[in-house]
Amino acid sequence: MSASETHPNQTETNQPRRTLTGVTTTGIPHLGNYVGAIRPAIQSSQNSTNEEDKSFFFLADYHSIIKCSDPKQVHESTKAIAATWLACGLDPEKVVFYRQSDVPEIPELAWILNCSCAKGLMNRAHAYKAAVDANNEKADVDPDHGITMGLFGYPVLMAADILMFNATHVPVGRDQIQHVEMARDIAGTFNHKYKPLFTQPSAVFDDNVALLTGLDGRKMSKSYGNTIPLFGEYNPQVDPEKQLRKAIMQIVTNSQAPEEPKDADDSVIFEIYKAFATPDELADLRSQFEAGIAWGDAKQILFEKINSEIAPFRERYFELMANPKELEEILMMGAEKARRHSRKQLDKTRRAIGIKPLAKLK
Repeated sequence: MSASETHPNQTETNQPRRTLTGVTTTGIPHLGNYVGAIRPAIQSSQNSTNEEDKSFFFLADYHSIIKCSDPKQVHESTKAIAATWLACGLDPEKVVFYRQSDVPEIPELAWILNCSCAKGLMNRAHAYKAAVDANNEKADVDPDHGITMGLFGYPVLMAADILMFNATHVPVGRDQIQHVEMARDIAGTFNHKYKPLFTQPSAVFDDNVALLTGLDGRKMSKSYGNTIPLFGEYNPQVDPEKQLRKAIMQIVTNSQAPEEPKDADDSVIFEIYKAFATPDELADLRSQFEAGIAWGDAKQILFEKINSEIAPFRERYFELMANPKELEEILMMGAEKARRHSRKQLDKTRRAIGIKPLAKLK
C-alpha cells in the first residue's frame, strides 16, 4: 500500500471530491492533534485545484456527550477547538465549518438510518466490544454495565455526519477505518432498501502523517495526560511560550550523560522533531545525537523548532478565545452553509421512506 491511500480501494475519477473531518469537543488541542489532523487537513483544503471539490469541517459536540458529562468541559473545548482551526489557517469562506449540533437534520437522519441498520453491525463496533470485554473481566458484572445507547449506536450518528453531505473521502487514523466501513454498509443497506441517495465514502489515511509520542513515551493522548498543549492555557498572566518550553522540558529521557553518543531513533525528542523539521535539519540533529548532545540542549532545539511554526498562529488563537462572539458568528455562517446541503438531503431521504406531504397545498 502507498503512503497515502483510500480504503477500500477506489478508482480515482473526475467527480468532485467531498472531504469531511470532525473533531470531538472533549479536550484542548495538543501537538498530536495539530500534526495528525489539523495541519494536514488545512493543507489539503488549501491545495485543492478543483473548484467543485468541497471540504466540511465540524465540531462533533453531540459525539462528545457520549464520553463526557461535564457541560463546562464540552463548552470550553468547543471554543478552543474552533479557535485552533481558524488560527491555524482554516478559511471559513472556502470550506464549510460548522458545529454538529447546529444542523438538526443530522440527528434526524441518524434515526432514519437506525431503522435500517442491523443491530449485529453495531455489536461488532470496536468501542462497544472493548467496553463489553472490560466488563467481562470483572466478577458479577453485567456485560453491558455502564454502556449507554449513545456509545452503542454512535457509529450510526457518525454515518449520518458523513452521509448527510455525501462525503467521498473521510481522513481518519487506521484505528478509525471501521467507522467509515460501517458508514458504507449503512449507506448500501439504505440505498438497496429504498433509493440510491447516499455516496459510499472511503476512509483516507496517510502513513506520512506522524502519530506523536507523548511526554512519557506512550502515544500522545489526553487520556494518558502526556500531551504537549498546542497553544497553552488561555491565561493572560501566563507566557504561552514558557508553557510550551516547560512541557517540552518534561519529556522523559534516559540517563545518558552529555557527550555520550545517543540513539536518535530511540528518542521521543527526535521523533517529535521529525514532524516539524526538514531533511537537512534532521540530518544535522542526528549528527548531534551521535556526537553526544545533552538532553537539555536537544529539548531546546525541539522547542525552538516547534515554536517557530506555531508562534504565528498563537496571537490569532488568543484573540479568538477572548472574542467568542466572533467565533459564534463564524460558526453560525458555517451552519447555514451546511444546512443548505442538509435540508435538501433530508427532504430526499424522508420522501424515499414515505414521509412526504399528502397533497400539494395552494
